[in-house]
Amino acid sequence: MTAVVRAACQDSGTYSGAGWMSGARAWLVRFLGLLVLLAPVSVQASDDGRPVLTVRETVDGEPVTFTRAQLTALGIHRIETDTPWTDKVTTFEGPLLRDVLEKADVDGAHIEAVALNDYRVEIPVSDSRETDMILAMKVDGKMIGVRERGPLWVIYPWGVREDLRTELYYSRAIWQLRELILRR
Repeated sequence: MTAVVRAACQDSGTYSGAGWMSGARAWLVRFLGLLVLLAPVSVQASDDGRPVLTVRETVDGEPVTFTRAQLTALGIHRIETDTPWTDKVTTFEGPLLRDVLEKADVDGAHIEAVALNDYRVEIPVSDSRETDMILAMKVDGKMIGVRERGPLWVIYPWGVREDLRTELYYSRAIWQLRELILRR
């Protein structure tokens, strides 16, 4: 093994006789540093002031954007429930959808919810009035990033409303939400 490392160091020009170990160490440090730089960077779930949600009436409507801080200022509500996507009862936290729509001062009968990957789902505005559904920003107390289905995830109060535990409502629980477009 020592001979292999020594030969590799000689080939790379880092071998210097008795000091070969420090040359190998330098080579190893460079290699590990390169791995760190090339490793995939996870998207951090932080509030850096960038908008995480756009709300508008119709596709051509004037957009209203929200940062995490602005959504938090609307009031945080908590839903404890199990879902088809989690393996235990999970705590979701975020503003009520109806509060977001009210703050954006938009009107419509249907919401076209759009995800980061352009996946779309239709949600009746009446759902936001008749249920305490939220735009979850936290799961089990931690901000959710893109890899955890964030930055926003539509969550219905399935834990307290058995009538919502249907495929219809599960299909409206869009994650990686980026935009809400209201339609008449």
